[in-house]
Amino acid sequence: QVQLAATGGGLVQTGGSLRLSCAASAAASARTVSSAAVGWFRQAPGIERQFLAIITRSGDNTTYADSVKGRFTISRDNTENTVYLQMSNLKPEDTAVYRCATYKLGRYSDPGAYDHWGPGTRVTVSS
Repeated sequence: QVQLAATGGGLVQTGGSLRLSCAASAAASARTVSSAAVGWFRQAPGIERQFLAIITRSGDNTTYADSVKGRFTISRDNTENTVYLQMSNLKPEDTAVYRCATYKLGRYSDPGAYDHWGPGTRVTVSS
């Protein structure tokens, strides 16, 4: 089963920025990313997985959760088979494990509508 690896997490101060990357965990499966719409989610301890953003396969359309609109930007480079999540003006409540996945079918904010989940990358925002 191909997984999408999210990387780029780390420790950042309030108001700081990070850019996360999402790519297939195996080079042979790189086109798994470029051939699908991709979404970003996050999960903090004791909280359900939260939808953040989705980008269409072409990159022409994006949708964001209200909680991150104006602070986070999703983009993609299909020549690199990578999807990005640029995060700015980070807040302590953004602390979570961030994961990406390919969209398959259903409501785009529902984690069940996605496939190829990987382990995620941890983002910690200090106050």
